[in-house]
Amino acid sequence: MKTTAAITATVLVLTGCSNTSGQAQWRNFNTREAGSEIDTGYFGNATMNNTQVHSGQSSFTINLNRRFASEVNTMVTFPFNSTVLDAQARATLQQQASWIRQFPEVRFKVFGHTDLVGSTSYNRGLGLRRAEAAVLYLTSHGIDRSRLEAVVSFGETQPLIVTEGQERRNRRTITEVSGFVQSHQTVMDGQYGAIIFREYVDSATASSTVGSGGGGGGLQPGPPA
Repeated sequence: MKTTAAITATVLVLTGCSNTSGQAQWRNFNTREAGSEIDTGYFGNATMNNTQVHSGQSSFTINLNRRFASEVNTMVTFPFNSTVLDAQARATLQQQASWIRQFPEVRFKVFGHTDLVGSTSYNRGLGLRRAEAAVLYLTSHGIDRSRLEAVVSFGETQPLIVTEGQERRNRRTITEVSGFVQSHQTVMDGQYGAIIFREYVDSATASSTVGSGGGGGGLQPGPPA
């Protein structure tokens, strides 16, 4: 009887722990905003993601960002403890601006990063100043500031190269497609595909290479068939 009682008590204790844990997990699940698993800590990310999913924008944003990254260098690097844009950084941002101008319906984010040297708080501020420097340069090349949705600093939290040293590749900004300009006349009309593949559509009309000919006895272009 004692053994049976002990076993019963143990089961009840374990069941109680399990139920408590399960209830806590269920309670946490129910109190989280839908889409919060992708929230990186910036207010509104989850709501923005849900809106894009339901409006059909999410997949097109991802595809357009992949295209942007494949056609343009999205990363700019900086000297140590500096926000100065050197010649190479300016050339990269000029390429980004040229690409961005082709898509007036699209918004972008610029993320700032640092290496691991220095305090967390200082590096967060430095990353933000680097992002602001990149945004300022883009706006000086004809990009509307309202389309650069936000400047965000990850500071030292996302190094490309994990080292305590002064690693230049960690001192960077990254430009990414973040969504569409809601008020633009070509958005929300079901034409996302046309927006993304605009240049492919335009290139489908090839210019004629048939000359007018002249006195050489060669074949002349006939009337349209």
